[in-house]
Amino acid sequence: MYKNSKGEELYKGISLTFKRPVLRGFYSKMNKADVPKKIALWEDNVFKIEPSAAITSLFQSLVPYFDEQVKPTEGVSNLKLQEGIYALLNNAEFFYPVLFDFTEPWKVDMLEFLGENYMDELSMEQIAAYTGRSLATFKRDFKKISNLSPQKWLIKKRLEMAYTKLKEGKKIQEVYVEVGFKNASHFSTEAH
Repeated sequence: MYKNSKGEELYKGISLTFKRPVLRGFYSKMNKADVPKKIALWEDNVFKIEPSAAITSLFQSLVPYFDEQVKPTEGVSNLKLQEGIYALLNNAEFFYPVLFDFTEPWKVDMLEFLGENYMDELSMEQIAAYTGRSLATFKRDFKKISNLSPQKWLIKKRLEMAYTKLKEGKKIQEVYVEVGFKNASHFSTEAH
């Protein structure tokens, strides 16, 4: 991530994303005796990471990949993710329940997400991931709230929005793209 900053030097930000399988794999190999007991839960949504040698070292070791625009190998990426988990756990105890709470996955309301993103060209796998679900769980959960398949629900939503926009006086050439159809013939086929 690059942002404008003061002076000549660009601001650079590097972030790490810990996906559930990575965290589950890490946790499964941990010695559970090392997990602190009675950890005070953190109430805020933002966690302050105290400066430490482990955090500084981790991010300094990632800088050359961005400066040289070289993609690290999968093995190196996995090692850096593990190093990041260790750095957080050594930074503060409240990261244990934050990183390793597998009881209730974070889930986004599916219909709300689809209603806000119906025009985007997302695969079902991407939609499932963005709503905090596996593809199988997404399909199972969707059946509970709609008689339509997710694909048919999206088409219906796009056609409803197209109808509204056409009634407002917009031209078909503008509307089909705005509501997420790839081309006019795809729009025409779905509309009939």
